[in-house]
Amino acid sequence: MSDSPAARHPVFDVFANVRIAAMLALGFASGLPLALSTGTLQAWLTVDGIDVTTIGFFALAGLPYTFKFVWAPLLDRFEPPFLGRRRGWLVITQLGLAAACFLMSGFDPARQIWAMAGCAVAIAFLSASQDVVFDAYRSDLLAPAERGAGAAVSVFGYRIAMLVSGGLALILADQWLGWPGAFQAMGALFVLIAAITVLTPRVPEVDVERAPVRRELAGFVAMLGAGIAVWALTRLLPLEALGAGRFGMLAWNTAALVAAFASALWAARAVGFPSFVEPWDAFFDRRKAIWLLALIVLYKLGDAFAGSLTTTFLIRGVGFTASEVGSVNKVMGLSATIVGALLGGAWLAKRSLYNALMVFGIAQAVSNFGYWVLAVLPQDLTLMAIAVGIENLCGGMGTAAFVAFLMALTDRRFSAAQYALLSALASVGRVYVGPASGVLVTAIGWPSFYLFTVLTALPGIALLWWLRGEIRALSPAPDAPGGGDD
Repeated sequence: MSDSPAARHPVFDVFANVRIAAMLALGFASGLPLALSTGTLQAWLTVDGIDVTTIGFFALAGLPYTFKFVWAPLLDRFEPPFLGRRRGWLVITQLGLAAACFLMSGFDPARQIWAMAGCAVAIAFLSASQDVVFDAYRSDLLAPAERGAGAAVSVFGYRIAMLVSGGLALILADQWLGWPGAFQAMGALFVLIAAITVLTPRVPEVDVERAPVRRELAGFVAMLGAGIAVWALTRLLPLEALGAGRFGMLAWNTAALVAAFASALWAARAVGFPSFVEPWDAFFDRRKAIWLLALIVLYKLGDAFAGSLTTTFLIRGVGFTASEVGSVNKVMGLSATIVGALLGGAWLAKRSLYNALMVFGIAQAVSNFGYWVLAVLPQDLTLMAIAVGIENLCGGMGTAAFVAFLMALTDRRFSAAQYALLSALASVGRVYVGPASGVLVTAIGWPSFYLFTVLTALPGIALLWWLRGEIRALSPAPDAPGGGDD
């Protein structure tokens, strides 16, 4: 076989370049802070004897991940005067995370719990900001044919980082370094990551007309104030006293979020916040923009329903022990997700985005039947491993295609703001299926629930087929010339 470049497999050409290597390093950087402000910090507080109620409130430290789209436009509008587009913000957030980890290591949970809470919020805010910039950097840097591989390698790096800051950090804290030492080790790792980020490829500069700084900041404050004010007003209605059930509360909270977002958008337009308004205007200039937004919500909905109560189902619904679920579900699930993401990236290197979305969307739906089989057959550990493996494998492939789809939708002029908004929209289904899933399981039982999860995937597949022309137009054929240099 010839060794000429023309004879090489297209998958090799896509994966073997410095841009994809950068996705691995920055995907790792993106995943590292998440466990630090959640599971690892929770373990520290538990070991030090902090009461469960206080530990529960620490979950609120993760709110910046939900609202990162609010300040994402400012990361588009303002760029640090070094390292070029995107990389300056990446280094700033990574060094900020290092500083926050070192600061956290100096606190005593018994005496400085509020300081630790503030530091946890700071870690989450810096991490969410890093995610915004990384998503934009990935969208700006990768050629269309590289998006699937970039998404896959990012997922791989992200998952490995969660093991490091979750499992490995717990072992380090328990066996060798103690909790302060574990956080200091994570801080040193962020310093190393910042040094690596300096060596990543530059993205092309984009010529965008900038609005005056005062106008941008006034619009940001007005948008934030209007959204918070409307949300606060909705909290004044005593729904529980009026007898609203779980679905009533869920519907009201959903309506309140929509009203808060609509009022924030109105204020941004009224006062003038170009960095927030212009990305939306640019998105809605495309054909069938509303339907594309609907597809973002619906594409992973069946997958989200199936995964929302997996641990509860395996322990309470089927009867496996917590150790069995931990060793099979978590390990097998993580491994299968990584393999699925890499396979999805390889598929996208050779086939169209629409083809990948359709094949993986159908696979995601069909894979949910595995949990239905577990629900109706006698308990079997091998059967659980197969069901979990297949579901996570298909979910990983679907994630690679879905991230590539979001990248294809973003305009490079506003990639930070648009990607943050689109990814926030994608999380709507994942956030709200939890309460709905619990009510459904109580009403119809586990077997019927998992059949229902298959049905919830069908509207997304149907909408994808209807939008096939628009999806195909988003990305050229894999063998078309791509942008960027190795």
